[in-house]
Amino acid sequence: MQDTPSLPPLHLRRCVARLGLPETVALNWELLELALTHSSVARRNNEQLEFLGDAVLRLAAAEFLMERYPEAMVGELSAVRSHLVSDRTLTSIAERLGLEPFLQISNSAAGDRAARPSRLADMVEAILAVLYLSRKDLSLVRPWLDPHLERLAETIRQNPAQSNPKTALQELTQKLHKALPEYRLQEVSRLHGDPNRYRAEVWFQDQCWGVGLGRSRKMAEQAAAQEAYQAMQLKMVVLESPPPVVQPPGGNNAPPRTPLNFRDSA
Repeated sequence: MQDTPSLPPLHLRRCVARLGLPETVALNWELLELALTHSSVARRNNEQLEFLGDAVLRLAAAEFLMERYPEAMVGELSAVRSHLVSDRTLTSIAERLGLEPFLQISNSAAGDRAARPSRLADMVEAILAVLYLSRKDLSLVRPWLDPHLERLAETIRQNPAQSNPKTALQELTQKLHKALPEYRLQEVSRLHGDPNRYRAEVWFQDQCWGVGLGRSRKMAEQAAAQEAYQAMQLKMVVLESPPPVVQPPGGNNAPPRTPLNFRDSA
């Protein structure tokens, strides 16, 4: 009598279920275990898989974007892809799928909240590598990854400031005034992992347009840039709105109104 193949460990089967893949999928389960192993608990961990997964993600995203937006310019596709493969995007996917509990990590490393986005992103990339290596193609990657890419790509195309506020703000100020905003940063807390450790301000044309807080310099600046971008967009709407049609004194011979710039209503 032939022995029945043993089932993979329960936590691995549950992880695969979170990805939306069938439990019977042919996977290299040993590699999946490795993909869920953080460097803080074992010398043999997910770092090399993360390295490969980064390339797999970029290829999958490129294929998706070319198929989804065949008329888009290469520059636009590259810009969208840079957002889709960012740690921020991968962290949101890990959170959306509830993958964090499957990561094997030491208590001390788990307590480093500032490093959380990076380790979640690394885990997702390592999982992508396992799916690729199990078939030597993207047939296990694209079916579950594409819906996330489509949702995020549409958001990015409709609102570039949501995915990368600093880049969107820089493009806006360069377009309007051929100048860059200035960021002023202050460390307001010495507590590691404090979500409000840093405070950033965005200044442009002698005016503070946005203030943001974050556990890292980058996060504080992104939050400030988001606020500044929204404020400038609102100002543009106000300035571009046609004024009420009121006959000025002197009839049609009255001098024209001088257009406002950002300084005029600061």
